Amino acid sequence: MKRTIDVCLSPALYHLYDGSDSIVVVIDVLRATSSICIAFHNGVRSMVPVSSVEQSFSYRSKGYLVAAERKGEMVDGFDMGNSPFSYMSDDVKDKDIAITTTNGTHAIEVARKNAFQIVIGSFLNLDSLANWLRGQNKNVICLCAGWKNAVNLEDTLFAGALAQQLLPDFELNNHRDSVLTSMYLYDLAKDDLQGFLSRSSHKKRLSKLNIEEDVTFCLTPNQTDVIPAMKGDSIFKLDVMQSIG
Repeated sequence: MKRTIDVCLSPALYHLYDGSDSIVVVIDVLRATSSICIAFHNGVRSMVPVSSVEQSFSYRSKGYLVAAERKGEMVDGFDMGNSPFSYMSDDVKDKDIAITTTNGTHAIEVARKNAFQIVIGSFLNLDSLANWLRGQNKNVICLCAGWKNAVNLEDTLFAGALAQQLLPDFELNNHRDSVLTSMYLYDLAKDDLQGFLSRSSHKKRLSKLNIEEDVTFCLTPNQTDVIPAMKGDSIFKLDVMQSIG
């Protein structure tokens, strides 16, 4: 029997899914999972996703850099927020970072309840992630972080892009229409992702913060071959994680 690809459009719906025999791809395109991917591309050693601003800040006393974002903005007093450009400095190389975001770290926490394995997906690592997933003998669930448990367009589009790449090696989960929905939407959007998202709710939120550069960057595919993955309470670059057993 072929492996299946499925899509969960919101963390609020994840209780309907059984991830115990699945690799769960957590997706928060604008911007948490994009930032995590680019952080490891630039030499970050590990990242600890946490639920609250207070939890993240508490890691500073342990020698971590601390990152926090709420409502799209960096929280005062932290080293960085949720912009991928924050993680391009040499200051992050070989460092450990504790991070909390409005949606992305929440989705990771939800996935940890029953996922066989959790990996981090974004347009930045789309091809590398798809190639790696083809080599694993597991079903795949794309978990879209959305916005405060509501469905959003950008994460749904990435899920559709990944699902298309995994066919025909995987079968669609035919018990739900969410994977078909994401693929149909990606077909409509793929020639102009930014234009397609111009009226999306989160794009409008970010536009008010004058971070169009972030949006353009996060929607540009295949800027890294890094695949971040969870081990225990932390995220590591996949090849590093495998080397430590």
